[in-house]
Amino acid sequence: MLNAGCNKSANSDNKSTPGKPKVALVMKSLANEFFSTMAEGAKQHQAANAANYDIVVNGIKNETDLAEQVNLVEQMIAQQVNAIVIAPADSKALVTVLKHAKEAGILVVNIDNKLDAEVLQREDLKVPFVGPDNRAGARKVGEALAKQLQAGDKVAIIEGIPTAFNGQQRRLGFEDAMKAAGVNIVSVQSGRWEMETANNVASAMLNEHADLKALLCANDNMALGAVSAIQAAGKTGKVLVVGFDNISALRPLLDNGQVVATADQHGDRLAVFGIEAALKILKGEAPPADQTTAVDLVTK
Repeated sequence: MLNAGCNKSANSDNKSTPGKPKVALVMKSLANEFFSTMAEGAKQHQAANAANYDIVVNGIKNETDLAEQVNLVEQMIAQQVNAIVIAPADSKALVTVLKHAKEAGILVVNIDNKLDAEVLQREDLKVPFVGPDNRAGARKVGEALAKQLQAGDKVAIIEGIPTAFNGQQRRLGFEDAMKAAGVNIVSVQSGRWEMETANNVASAMLNEHADLKALLCANDNMALGAVSAIQAAGKTGKVLVVGFDNISALRPLLDNGQVVATADQHGDRLAVFGIEAALKILKGEAPPADQTTAVDLVTK
């Protein structure tokens, strides 16, 4: 039977079919279109492969609810799933509970946001990673923006959660592109992946730096918040914006030029790649090396 529920409490019917492995997909905020798209892709894959595995799909309410994501993993351990495919909300904070999962005999596959290598080593934990090169993707986005800037222009970065590896890598990618173009980064602040927080951060940046030329946002939710702040400040067309994720809500802004570029890391396929890796390992195949997935520049 299909065993999928997209809620933060993991209270869907969690019975699995005897003889079939049960895979748990644990994601970040389902309020973020990127992860709702990921969830839908996973459910469609299971429906097309219903004879091969059962699935339970869960996410948290917001990007910063680390305790709830830890709780979800603990619930999956209690339900004795065969594998957990996880997009961790924090690269360090989830390692301990994932170690508990491994100790309970549950396979763990890491997708989207890479777990911290030093913490994994300290815990003597090996977890295969399936996901994009966020630094390279952000650099592509930054390079597209740089074509519309001049050396010496001032820009600011709205990063994700600072302890998230993918957020760190996207910030570095933006910095790579701006440095190469001779553009000055005058501020880097966290929008915590969320639209409202990013809106407040962007408003403060615009007030502090009247000559700001662009805001580089580490995901599209934050880019939407930045665009709203620019509109409220009466600076539409004067301050450029870029994002990351290629969610549908951003596309009209790409079309009208309010957003210059974003990156598509194909969320609908990302979970599927992780699930397929887990199923191969459960069949007895050797754990794969880390798998780098595609990330593409989108400008319209």
